[in-house]
Amino acid sequence: MTKIKLPGHLKALTILLLLIVIIYILIIGRSLLIPIMLGGYIAMLLIPACNWMETKRFPRPLAAVVALLTSLAVLVGLILLVILQVRSFSRDFEDVSGRLNQYLADLDQMATDVFGANLGIENGVDKTQLYELLESNSETVSNFLLSTIGSLSGVVLLPVFIFFMLIYRDHLANFIAKFFVSEEEEQVKSTIRDLRKVVQYYIIGMVKVMGILAVLNTVALYSIGVEHAVFFGLFAALLNIIPYLGPFLGAILPFIFAFLTMDGLIYPLMVVMTFTVIQLIESNLLTPKIVGGNVNLNALVTFLGLLIGGAIWGVIGMILIIPTLAILKRIFELKNSTKPFAYLFGEEEIKPVFKSEKNER
Repeated sequence: MTKIKLPGHLKALTILLLLIVIIYILIIGRSLLIPIMLGGYIAMLLIPACNWMETKRFPRPLAAVVALLTSLAVLVGLILLVILQVRSFSRDFEDVSGRLNQYLADLDQMATDVFGANLGIENGVDKTQLYELLESNSETVSNFLLSTIGSLSGVVLLPVFIFFMLIYRDHLANFIAKFFVSEEEEQVKSTIRDLRKVVQYYIIGMVKVMGILAVLNTVALYSIGVEHAVFFGLFAALLNIIPYLGPFLGAILPFIFAFLTMDGLIYPLMVVMTFTVIQLIESNLLTPKIVGGNVNLNALVTFLGLLIGGAIWGVIGMILIIPTLAILKRIFELKNSTKPFAYLFGEEEIKPVFKSEKNER
């Protein structure tokens, strides 16, 4: 049977059309695909716990239920902690609004003196509106968590998908292996196990890194004297899951809060310097040692992936895109025809392209 070889331009057009169709499906199927993908990654994370319970003679459905309920309890506790910390901001709204109004009045006066133009902000902001904003932030947090998953139905479907994926994990692996010839089935199953480990090591490593960062951030902010150090430290650590953008966003909020509530510019500057040092420790020590080379994506692919994931699925897309790219890289490594894409995704040691004249001699 002869294979049909397409010209290069038709291959490129086919790939482009395929990408357009995939992106279109990802957009219109957002409410269903997000719980499926997120559930799959969480299920991969819980597989070691389920395997351990099954070795202790737990029935598989019971092991899945125990692992799922334990993870849900941890998640609910974390959400409640964040909501309580956000609500505690309402106690400081008088001080924050007063200082903000003073800064706005000074800015308006400076614009009048220098440019002769009044900005119209001499009255500042309404304290009642600021109070209502701070009080409603707890609802905003919960709404944000709902929107990241896609919808309320996605929240309901997520634990259902996790439960069934844990129960039928071997069945799903065998289903994928049956698409290949019998000689390749074991290799495919081994690859699936490797992909599970990639996701497991990445998620567990990131959780460890975020835990360490939460402690470092909290201790640093508490030492500086910033109030609500626990919230700011935890908030910045959670945002660290978004590469490049997360650490920057996590440092903005405590910087602004220190600027508005503390006397002198030294305190917000100390916040910036502290977060810079912690970020250097994270990027050069914690993440390489804990997460290791399980992802091994270069910065260009990671950044483009964040932009594409954010454009398609928002914040949750930016979170899911990293393990997805890592899985794709491992899949591309399986065949010679796709190894160039694995090379494109990966990181390598930078070497000089041209030899120096000294070496040529």
